[in-house]
Order: sequence, then C-alpha cells, then structure tokens
Amino acid sequence: MTLVIAHRGASGYRPEHSRSAYELAIELGADAIEPDLVPTKDGVLVLRHENEVSGTTDVADHPEFLHLRTTKTVDGQTVTGWFTEDFTWDELRTLRTRERLPALRPGSAEHDGEEPVLRLEDLLGILDAAPRPVGLVAEVKHAAFFDRAGLAMAPLLDGALADAGWRRDERLTIESFEKGVLRDLRARGTGGRLVYLQEARGSAADEVASHGSLAPTYAAERSDEALASFATEFHGISVALGTLMAGVDSVALTDPTPVRSDIVDRAHGAGLAVYTWTLRPENRFLPAPLRRGGEVAAFGDWERWFTSVVRTGVDGVFADHADLAVLARSAVGGPA
Repeated sequence: MTLVIAHRGASGYRPEHSRSAYELAIELGADAIEPDLVPTKDGVLVLRHENEVSGTTDVADHPEFLHLRTTKTVDGQTVTGWFTEDFTWDELRTLRTRERLPALRPGSAEHDGEEPVLRLEDLLGILDAAPRPVGLVAEVKHAAFFDRAGLAMAPLLDGALADAGWRRDERLTIESFEKGVLRDLRARGTGGRLVYLQEARGSAADEVASHGSLAPTYAAERSDEALASFATEFHGISVALGTLMAGVDSVALTDPTPVRSDIVDRAHGAGLAVYTWTLRPENRFLPAPLRRGGEVAAFGDWERWFTSVVRTGVDGVFADHADLAVLARSAVGGPA
C-alpha cells in the first residue's frame, strides 16, 4: 500500500506546520505527518520548514527582534532573515504562523496570524491524541550546519523522542538529506525507520563539508552499488517526483497499467522502500500536459498525475492535500 504522508500537515489548506494543519491532515485521512525539525538557541526542536522563518511567521512585525535579522550561509546558500537558532524557545513561541505561498493559496493565507509556532513535542501530543494510529515522518534539517553551531541534531532528537515516549515507537520514521545524522541516530539506538532523502542534483551537505568538490553526488548515490549499500543501513530512500518519473511519457499518464519507474524498480530490487515528494494539484506544480486553464493557482488534472505516481508502486507519497492523495490511491485500488 502506498502511504499518504501529509507534507508539513494539510499545507494546501492551512499555514504549514500549524496545529490546524496537522489536525486537519489527520481528519483528511493521512497515514502520517511530516514535520521539518530545526533547533532554537536553547536546544528546543521546533517545527519549521527552514531555520530562516521570515516567510512562514510574522517575525518581521516584531520590532523587539529586529536586531536578530542577519545574513548566514546555510548549506552553501546565502540567506538573509531571522533564524531559529538565534531565538530562545520563549522568544520564538511569541511568533505566529503564516502561509508561505499566499498568492497561490489565498484560502490558507486567511488563517495567517492565528496560531503559534510549535515544538516537536506538541506534534507528538497531537498524534497521541488522534482517533487512529498516525505515523510521524520527521525530517532533520541542516544537521552538519547545526553541528558546527553547537546544536547537534541527533542527541536533541533522540532526547526529545525519549522524553515523549516515542524513541522506539513503531509509528516513527526519521529522514534527512544527510546520511551522517541518520547514522548517528542509529548508533545511539534511536528506533524507527531511517530514510535517506536525495535531491535530484548536487551533493549532501555533510559530504561537501567532509570532501569538498570530491563529495559524491546524489545521482551517483542512486547507482545499483550505492543502493545495495544503503539497504544495509537504511529502510529506504526518498526522491523528488522528477527523479521518480524520469522517462515516463504522456502516454503512460493515461494508460491504466503500472507505470515503470527506474528508481522504484532498482531500489526495490536492492531491498529499499521508496518515497517521493511532493504531490500538489495546482497547475504550477503539474507537468505541462496536465495543466488546465491559464491560472497557476488553479487545479489541473491532478487525478491523472497523482494516480500515475501511485501506479509506480512507490511506497509513500508526500502531499500538501492529503485528501486528494487518498482519493488517488483509492482510484488505483488501494484503501480509501
């Protein structure tokens, strides 16, 4: 069965990583919730897509935090704004969430300012209170960067999970674009499934920090040899939709038979599960043949795209609209 993983909660309908986004995702039938984890100055793991928070909170409206605006280089990218690691939790909790894509999702933006930033433990409480078992797929962000800042992510996450009774919970999956933090968590005895995220291009930040220009690329790490090696350490890999659907033409999008995906076939052959990100129904995110009308925010032929992705046999899909992904899975023959 293809799992439906709510990407930052029901982020197609509510500001991402807000309580209402998480609770709505559960109502919409998500099998699991995906939060991104970044730390505060005092070592609290908070739920934000990035450690720079000006695009997803009202921090710019807080004059008391103006002095914290700065420029940093994070994993090779120069970014200006406000960063979680410069705030204590007591300071950060005064911020309110905002829609990251307000022009694309004005309905979600109507909820700007309604809810505070949350910690990992807050989400774990939501999952524990859910009326049915719902999994957690926690993404560790920028581990090498935070290690250098004195905020090692593996012990912070291991400790937070232990405190909440989740350290060996069967609902737990941990993922990262960096293998080092996954290996550290495994060495610590942290439970759950470990999934290695892979960008379509480039190299992992921890590999670049260690090897510079000699760092292996993500593409090279999708060789048969690399996949076989990862199967001895990790539960699976997670790839972008472009990687998953590489070589799939428009004919396959209308054919009801299984869609052949090279990476799914080879990873499954090596004993790895495969996940993909991110299913979104708006024209902006769909292949050109499936766009409908001239508005980028309008929904295109998402049904055809979503069902085609599920038909690859992928083990899990990340979706901003969990309800639509559940419908697509049902159309292919999985449970509603």
